[in-house]
Amino acid sequence: MRALHLSRYSSLRAFGHRDFVLVWWGTLISNIGTWMETLALGVFVTTVTGRAEATGGIAALTFLPAVVLSPVGGALADRFDRRKWLAAGTLVQALLALVLTVLALTGRLTVPAVAVLSLLNGCTNSLINPAFSALISQSVPPEDLSSAVSLNSAQYNLGRIMGPAIAAGVLAAGGIAWALAINTLSFVAVLVAFWHVRPSQGTAPRRHEPLGSGIRRGAEVARDDAGIRLAMVGALAVSALVAPFIGLVPVFAIRVFHQGAAATSLLVTMQGVGAVLAAMLLGPLMERFGRRRLLEACVLLLGPMAAVYWMTPSLHAAALAIVGLGALYMATLTCINTTCQLRVPRELQGRISSLYSMMIAVGYSAGVWLQGLLADRWGVRLVTGGSALLFLALVLTLRLLRPRAFEATEAPCVVDPGHHAAPALHLEGNDF
Repeated sequence: MRALHLSRYSSLRAFGHRDFVLVWWGTLISNIGTWMETLALGVFVTTVTGRAEATGGIAALTFLPAVVLSPVGGALADRFDRRKWLAAGTLVQALLALVLTVLALTGRLTVPAVAVLSLLNGCTNSLINPAFSALISQSVPPEDLSSAVSLNSAQYNLGRIMGPAIAAGVLAAGGIAWALAINTLSFVAVLVAFWHVRPSQGTAPRRHEPLGSGIRRGAEVARDDAGIRLAMVGALAVSALVAPFIGLVPVFAIRVFHQGAAATSLLVTMQGVGAVLAAMLLGPLMERFGRRRLLEACVLLLGPMAAVYWMTPSLHAAALAIVGLGALYMATLTCINTTCQLRVPRELQGRISSLYSMMIAVGYSAGVWLQGLLADRWGVRLVTGGSALLFLALVLTLRLLRPRAFEATEAPCVVDPGHHAAPALHLEGNDF
């Protein structure tokens, strides 16, 4: 009855499935803590060093390991019990968070320590994130996958809204150690959620092929499928040229507007507001216009919206602009991720998800570090605004030279036993 009731609201249909609800709530609580830590460490590094390059570099270290480890994590996600794999990785993340907390409590927290622990956390994330994406995909039927992806993004961004807001108050009242301690405790919620997920939903098909062969198979499928190939290129471009606005929020607030943790929290929170609004609207918009048209509109608007954000004259104007930027950014990546997941069978979803994560990691780690480096020399607005306009130029070039390129992202695809991608029957834009 619950699923029937929710079926009237396309964006909420995934909430009709028990395992998805468990993971959603557990991950939301954990992400609130993660965003508290992210804001606290961003303010700490920016304040101590006074350099955008350092802030961007620390942010990049969290994503850099995915360049190498994401394909490995994807292959492992399709071999092991995903619940147990995720639980083991979460315990490692909790331990790293505890080390940060102890260093802060004893007054020994330094920028090099933050860098090393961020790198280790990035390694863990790279190994377990593909399993998490595959678990989300398995927790709902294919017709509710876009709802699950959107709601998972909404959950992540609700954490972005609540975490920084709480962190700003905690930093003012008790300092960085308390923010880090709360994050450490928040991992308990997601561990409880994984424990209660039904084993039949969390266990991936057993694969006996060698690890290297599994990685190559996923890469071959992504290479041979035109829709996945275009989605991967799009993820790389978005993460390199637009996504650095996330890691550079402390730099924008502190160096451009001469504010502190409260301003940083405001911008991060408003981005989350935009992303949550987009998640609620994405389902109806997909049903009305189709995934391909919606994706095309988002990538055309994303560059100009990012440029508007970076050029805003005041903090309050920036807070309004980042609502629109957060909405477009979330909608773009949701459409790209959904395209990748729908075009392969479940036994390959972990590996395709790992390649998607690798593209995000390559683009973001390079983009946030390089934009931070150049911003120290030429100014934050010039570098970041120019990158946003470069993204727009790339999209317009693709649109002019390959006017039908986006059509490859529309119809789902099947993979035959010989591992070759073959197009399924054509479906209308709102039928997936």
